[in-house]
Parts: sequence; structure tokens; C-alpha cells
Amino acid sequence: MDIFTLQELKDLSSDQFDDINELVENLVHKKILSRIERGKYCRLNFRDEKVIGTRLVEDGAVAYWSALNLHGLIEQFPNTIFIQTTKVKPQKVVFGVNYQFVKITRSKRTGIIKEGYGNHSYAITDVEKTIVDCFDLPQYSGGYAELIRAFNSETFSAEKMIEYSKAVNNLAAIKRMGYLAGLLDKKDLKPFIRFAKNQLTQTYNTLNPLGSEEGKYYAEWKLKLNISETEIIDIINKQY
Repeated sequence: MDIFTLQELKDLSSDQFDDINELVENLVHKKILSRIERGKYCRLNFRDEKVIGTRLVEDGAVAYWSALNLHGLIEQFPNTIFIQTTKVKPQKVVFGVNYQFVKITRSKRTGIIKEGYGNHSYAITDVEKTIVDCFDLPQYSGGYAELIRAFNSETFSAEKMIEYSKAVNNLAAIKRMGYLAGLLDKKDLKPFIRFAKNQLTQTYNTLNPLGSEEGKYYAEWKLKLNISETEIIDIINKQY
């Protein structure tokens, strides 16, 4: 195994060692193993940050900006690995890599797939869940312009978008995605647009929750357009 917990090693060894803790610490001292954190170890040269990140917390999954990049939706690579979890865990640096843990409620934990194989596998939110999560918590998406470009660049399953939107239960995020899907003429998301319109209330929200409060009111979607349609088109046409 390239990465393991002390308990996993104990289970595999069937208690044939008197003090497995001392044995493992000795291997760390001899630079055969590396300690990730208390009770978690890996081979000396194992540094897959995706696998390590998801093993740092019980139900961790690569998500948000990190998942956008891994799914090929954006080119920018974050300096931080974002891990979604239902547990509380403070930000942590392991082997020079910064990990940020984003706590969600258990009802939001859906749309998770496995990538990799065997001991090198890791959990990650699928493409649709990654998009919904980023609109839910855009501060972890790498910037709203990047998120709009990512939303425009991919074809999505409307059924999954609806399912995950119901689980996340963020009406403002649903409205923003519905409006953008219509503006960008995303034919794959027509059922989602109908779903989003059925959720509308009389409350207005800004299109960009990270932007200013100034903007034109757009009654059809109950949004305040603090990013104009012209600016949105400019964003998706901008090349890096």
C-alpha cells in the first residue's frame, strides 16, 4: 500500500506485531515511510495530493476549483486543494500542499464518483455536481468569470443538474444557473431552465454574489444584473 492508516495496517497484520506503532515510527525515522498526520502514513515518495487530500478526512472528496480543473472545465490550477466533507477540519499543509476543507451538510453530499484505481483512487464530485457546488459557494470556484466560462464550456445532464440543485437547495444559485443557461443558449439544459423558473419567488438576488449591489433589475429571473449581458459574452470569449 502506498497510503494507509495505522488501523488499516493493524487489520491487515492480524495483530502479529507486538507494537506496530513503534514499528511504523521506526520506518518513518529510517525514511522508508512518511507521516501525513497522526495515524496516517504513506510511502516516502508518494505525493499524490488528490489521494492524500481525500484521506485526510473521513468522507473527503475533491471539489470546487480543484474539481473544475481536474474535469478540464478551467485551465487555471489552484494553489490550494479543495476538499468537500461533512466533517469540520481546519486548513492544513501536508508536504508543502495546502488543503482547504469545506464543510457541507450531509444532504448536499451527492454526485461523488471515484477516479484512479486501488490504493490510488480518490473521490471527486462529478461534472454536474462540481458546477452546482461552485454556484452554491462561488468563493471556492476560482472567480466568477472563470465559473461562467466553465459553465459555458461543457455539455451537462439536465437531470443531474436538477437532482443536485434539489440536494444543495440554494435558490439564488439555481436562478443564476437558469439565467445563464438561457442567455448562453444551452440547449442541453432546457429541462433545467424550466425547473429553475418553477422555483422563482419574488426575492431578487445579484447575478454575481461576489460583486457589487449595483445593477439592472431583471424581472424574468428575479435577478439584479451586476454583470451585464455584454460583459458575460466578453467573459466567455476571452482567451488565455
